[in-house]
Amino acid sequence: MKKWMILVLICSIFFIGFSTIVFASEKKLKAGFVYVGPVGDYGFTHAHDLGRKFAEEKFPWLETIIVESVGEADSARIIDRLIQQQKCDVVFTASFGYMEDTIKAGARYPDKLFMHCSGFKRSANVGTYFGDLYQMYYLNGLMAGALTKTNKIGYVAAFPIPELIRHINAYALGIKAANPKAKLNVKWIYAWYGPDKAKEAAEALIAEGNDALAFTEDTPAVIEVGQRHAEKGKQIYTFSHYSAMQPYGEDSVVSGQLMNWGGIYAKILEDIYNDKFTKDYDILWLAKEKAAILGGNEKDIINPKFVDDLKAAMIESKEFGKISAYDLVVKRYEQMKQGRDVFEPYTGPIYDNKGNLKIKAGEKATMGELLSIMYYVDGVEGSIPQ
Repeated sequence: MKKWMILVLICSIFFIGFSTIVFASEKKLKAGFVYVGPVGDYGFTHAHDLGRKFAEEKFPWLETIIVESVGEADSARIIDRLIQQQKCDVVFTASFGYMEDTIKAGARYPDKLFMHCSGFKRSANVGTYFGDLYQMYYLNGLMAGALTKTNKIGYVAAFPIPELIRHINAYALGIKAANPKAKLNVKWIYAWYGPDKAKEAAEALIAEGNDALAFTEDTPAVIEVGQRHAEKGKQIYTFSHYSAMQPYGEDSVVSGQLMNWGGIYAKILEDIYNDKFTKDYDILWLAKEKAAILGGNEKDIINPKFVDDLKAAMIESKEFGKISAYDLVVKRYEQMKQGRDVFEPYTGPIYDNKGNLKIKAGEKATMGELLSIMYYVDGVEGSIPQ
């Protein structure tokens, strides 16, 4: 055999062997996800799972596993299972109610990492993350306030925790900016996934005269109620939650909120993979980071069916003078994309619904204040359940 052929053969063997060693030694990462609802809920859990899939497709070194419909009282057992049996390197706990069990798991497994969604407790190996929608609720409030004919607007709410209070209040602030005469009425159903309860609450709100409905419940149930009334000739305006729910109510859904968890999960997992996880690791993304998105579907920020009505509804704005509701929504959305320093719904003076000044004139609420908020702003009827 000629010398050059022998040389080529030796080089080929060396290259193949080296490649095999590199491939075999490439670092892998296994992530477990604990979900409070089913991935088919078409709401909160569905959106999280789309984000997980995005990250898994993006990174060849990533393996993921999910456990869905985990009751908050059962989260400790599931976390243990993911660590002990599934050998996960990091566990994501995607519900506020998992917070205490996540912190305790961090203490039990100091060599593993944990990320808790929507919480505020952290440690050396427990971080927090969230993509918040309060800005979108404010924009939805602008539209609801402009469109209501009864000046009574409803909200179907899951649990009285800071996240929901923050959203309810932002919705109410938007309503007030568009229509100071309108009031917001809240019904609590104590379920993240409870379509029957959500439908019952929506029907009750409509019976009480509310003609616009927003909600936090992980199915299109409220929208289906609004659509059914619209088809019978009674216009009920609805605002979808978390996923592209407009197809369930083309005659009812005005707009809504969409959450993109993909970028957040990709950022966190890449940081962990590259050893950039640090004590007190925390991520909070809003419109600026393209996590919070306006719209009832992925194409239109506002359902074309209601654009003309919003263009005809005029609002008095200190910043822009007399402006259509449609144009104000578009302008505020663009400002939100630039950051909280450009426009922040929680800018004082803001009073609670008992007349107490909570945020002074010209001041912006800090994210810490918003993450722990537990009072209703002016314009929301009733009291927060204890």
